[in-house]
Amino acid sequence: MDSKGSIAKSAGVMSAATLISRVLGFARDMIFALYFGATGVSDTFFAAFKIPNLLRELFAEGSMSSAFIPVLTEYRQKHGDEEAKRLVKITFSFLVVVVGVVCVLGIVFSPAIVTVIAPGFLGSPEKFSLTVLLTRIMFPFLLFISLAALVMGALNTKKVFFTPALAPAMLNITLILSIVFFESRAKQPITAAAIGVLVGGCVQFAFQLPSFFRRGYGLGFDASFGHPGLKRMSILLVPATLALAVNQINIVVGNILASFLPAGSITYLFYSMRLIQFPVGIFGVAMGTAVLPSLSEHAVKGDFDRLREDFSFALRLLFFITVPSMIGLIALREPIVNLLFQRGKFDYAATLGTAEALLFYAIGIWSIVGVRVITAAFYSMQDTRTPVKIALVGMASNLLLSLALMGPLRHAGLALANSLASGVNFLLLFYFLRRKMGRIDAKKIFASFLKICIASVVMGIFGWFLLHGDLWTISGKTAEKTIYLSGTVMVCFCIYLIISFLLRGEEMHYLYEKVKNRLNRRVA
Repeated sequence: MDSKGSIAKSAGVMSAATLISRVLGFARDMIFALYFGATGVSDTFFAAFKIPNLLRELFAEGSMSSAFIPVLTEYRQKHGDEEAKRLVKITFSFLVVVVGVVCVLGIVFSPAIVTVIAPGFLGSPEKFSLTVLLTRIMFPFLLFISLAALVMGALNTKKVFFTPALAPAMLNITLILSIVFFESRAKQPITAAAIGVLVGGCVQFAFQLPSFFRRGYGLGFDASFGHPGLKRMSILLVPATLALAVNQINIVVGNILASFLPAGSITYLFYSMRLIQFPVGIFGVAMGTAVLPSLSEHAVKGDFDRLREDFSFALRLLFFITVPSMIGLIALREPIVNLLFQRGKFDYAATLGTAEALLFYAIGIWSIVGVRVITAAFYSMQDTRTPVKIALVGMASNLLLSLALMGPLRHAGLALANSLASGVNFLLLFYFLRRKMGRIDAKKIFASFLKICIASVVMGIFGWFLLHGDLWTISGKTAEKTIYLSGTVMVCFCIYLIISFLLRGEEMHYLYEKVKNRLNRRVA
């Protein structure tokens, strides 16, 4: 199979597994909204959950793989499979020691951490103390998610993507069960959710182990912390974390500032970001993860023509899939929020607040997913310094824009600032990657992006007209809304494909030929 086909297939497998996890994530959020609504209590959980959620984004879907996969790929190609397996054991041992210490410190200093992430809670002692308790319960999640990321990276270098991508679903299932069965029995009901997060992290790690062991890996303790491979990973890890964390750090900044806004603001931002993470996780993270091993192999071999070609293809294919999702969320934001969350204590006012945040967060989806592929290109060449410098510019932009926009637009201003800062981050990364590689098919990428935007906007206009009405202001009628919304999404999907085909989009024709060839083989 050619590298383009391998990337597309791997991304498709990961997207399928991630879709299952994200659907379960929405089920989790719907149950959480039913039990806790958009209140001060839910704000304490989401403020505390920012730490484990940030760490999950960084380690499970970010810097661990970005530092680990290129180095492990290099060791397997240059030193053999046995040395690569030994490097995995050493890295496992290192994580257990270092991250274990970090977890202990995090538990001890939770009051200081909460002061930083939610300073607005200091005026309410009960709210502050509950957030501290939840933070302490969930902090050990870091150890389990770090180990899960290590196992995921090792499996990805063997081109195993489905099981690692499905593993986060275990966290969602555990959290759902914890809320449903233990919320009414806990002295403080919200602690049931925090315990579910902790146990879910352990299950997520354990779920991948059978596949991990079948590939010949092991987890014995090896304290050879002076190993050059581990040193190389450590050098790459810190800047990789900062560079890939820019979007998550921007979200944390928004959380801090939102703690000074009216009650419910943090919750509006959380639920809207959950919807944004659906296309980002299914497509952006999947493509970034799927393309990294291939790009790393090209970089190790010095085949930069193939690296350039695969990068361009991955970015264009990602935009082809993601931009219509972005426009769809913008056009159908209120019906989507109404159907998923408006029940129990989550009323229409909460729907409007969440939909408003969703509008401005969605504007930045194209750049958030694009950064995943561009940083993968940098990391495949083991260059982490350039992305981290640009990340600092992005973070500064987000802070300045947040302070300027939170006054007139409140929580929606924080969402808009995040999107604008993501755009700055993407454009700077794209510029410097082009300088580094000489050329990256910029004209081809832009022409493709323009066609995709035209098709997506036309699709979005149709969708808005089809779902415009009073049905989406009331609670209930879930079955009717589900049929109506699902039918509209299918119609919009067909409209997008037809327009893309008429515009002769290369990605559309590539997928069309792949599907046609597969059908022809089955008929034959």
